[in-house]
Amino acid sequence: MRSRHTAVAAGAGLLLGALALGPALAPGFVLAYDMVFVPRPALSEATFGLSGMLPRHVPSDAVVAALSHLAPADVVQKAILLAIFVLAGASASTLVPGDRLLPRLAAGVVYAWNPYVAERLLLGQWALLLGYAALPLVVTTAARGDHRRLVLALLPAAIGGFAALAVSGLVALVVVVARRQGVRPVLATAVILLLLALPWLVPSLLRASSAPADPAGVAAFAARADTPFGTLGSLLLLGGAWNAETVPGGYGGGLTAAIWLLVVVVAIVAYARGRRIPGLAAAAVLGFALAALGAVVPGVLRGAIGLWPGFAFLRDGQQYVAPLAVLVAAGAGRATARLPGWTAPALLVPLLLLPGLAWGAGGRLRAVHYPADWARARTAVTADSGDVLVLPWAAYRSYPWNGGRRVLDPLPRYLPARVIVDDGVSVAVSGGRDIGLAAEEPRARELDALVRSGDPLAAPLAAHGVKYVAVDAGAPDGRLAGAERLVAGPDLTLYRLPGAVPEDSSHVPRLPVYIAWFITFATFMWSGRVPTSNLEKRSIPKES
Repeated sequence: MRSRHTAVAAGAGLLLGALALGPALAPGFVLAYDMVFVPRPALSEATFGLSGMLPRHVPSDAVVAALSHLAPADVVQKAILLAIFVLAGASASTLVPGDRLLPRLAAGVVYAWNPYVAERLLLGQWALLLGYAALPLVVTTAARGDHRRLVLALLPAAIGGFAALAVSGLVALVVVVARRQGVRPVLATAVILLLLALPWLVPSLLRASSAPADPAGVAAFAARADTPFGTLGSLLLLGGAWNAETVPGGYGGGLTAAIWLLVVVVAIVAYARGRRIPGLAAAAVLGFALAALGAVVPGVLRGAIGLWPGFAFLRDGQQYVAPLAVLVAAGAGRATARLPGWTAPALLVPLLLLPGLAWGAGGRLRAVHYPADWARARTAVTADSGDVLVLPWAAYRSYPWNGGRRVLDPLPRYLPARVIVDDGVSVAVSGGRDIGLAAEEPRARELDALVRSGDPLAAPLAAHGVKYVAVDAGAPDGRLAGAERLVAGPDLTLYRLPGAVPEDSSHVPRLPVYIAWFITFATFMWSGRVPTSNLEKRSIPKES
């Protein structure tokens, strides 16, 4: 019976996904902030973190590239986006004890349709949401203490990469500690997390240059208020993402925010009064504290980053509200089970209070096609590979052919070569000021002063090993005198620089990275001996 109910919850998640994505499901690619998919993605050095860049998209880019050899890349993107909603609905339904369908559906709806999902989707952070979707399974399997099942539950987060695994790993460790079964289960969980993190952890540690962490990012990425209840109230309502442009339309008004607050409070109370999952409440409290850290005590976080740059993973604190979302979903399902009149609100209120997520967030998520100029540039670079520098010197673009929507430059994934972009971002914060963050990619830092100098670029860039310059439409090209124009079109211009001298840029040693990937793959093979249908068969122990 439970498996049938989980299947129904998955089907409900599929319907929610179709409603949320709308025009994004049309042929083409959805490009929004960090969501970058390209046709025929190549398995390059950057895909595996071997290029010396920070491996932010490892292993998610490799998984997408592999799947794109089995199906068109735009189909792969849509399947992944729909899978987030399907998995969220199905996994959250397992949080509710008993065999009643409607409470389990209520938990799935609340978990799949809320401000956290909406804002992170508009930020384009599909990899983080993939881990978020499976987080309820991580909670329940960690509470059972079965490490094989835990590895399977962590698979979506492992695919998602650093941020997804950081959130899921934090929750798994807190839940295991709360079981009070001694040190060995905690150590075993930590080892599992380490093994799953190896594909991005090893290239991070082997980078020739240190990973800079600009303390200014604390203010740039701190949680912010998107409701009348301030920053902490917005976080309690599962919103509060740092980027004001990703707030869905119609969200945050006084009346709707008050009703949503009532839903959240009722859900929390219902969870607290019922059978609790060991460690879930502690994980939700800890996650909430981490989410508020950069907004409430930014000096503490800046000081921590100054001591060790690795603490920069706490800058985007709002992502750690995810365990609170699990608790709210569990409570919503249990409130539905106890209060017959709560069923309709639990199923419909999330949709009514957050209509801005529907139909591609009001058209903000829409499929487009890459211009023909880009395909011609890829053909030219494929014929004669070499480093490509992109102008204008900025990380994000607002292409006319993408409806002016802001997106991380897709050229590093689109072109089959090492592409150098300025990955330092500028973030607008309250008070009308911008916070500029330093570039992190070694080649971008090396060439930053030259590109910004205003001097001619062709000969100096060639001397630094740059063979091509790709220029967005409308950007000035007077500094490239003497370069050969290979592609000239309304959407992209590609130049080849004569006399380019290949430069030995620092690359990560291959063998340790290959070994890391093999170990992680072997870990999943070990866990694969457990049938996935058994993930929710055993009961969750009661919190003492």
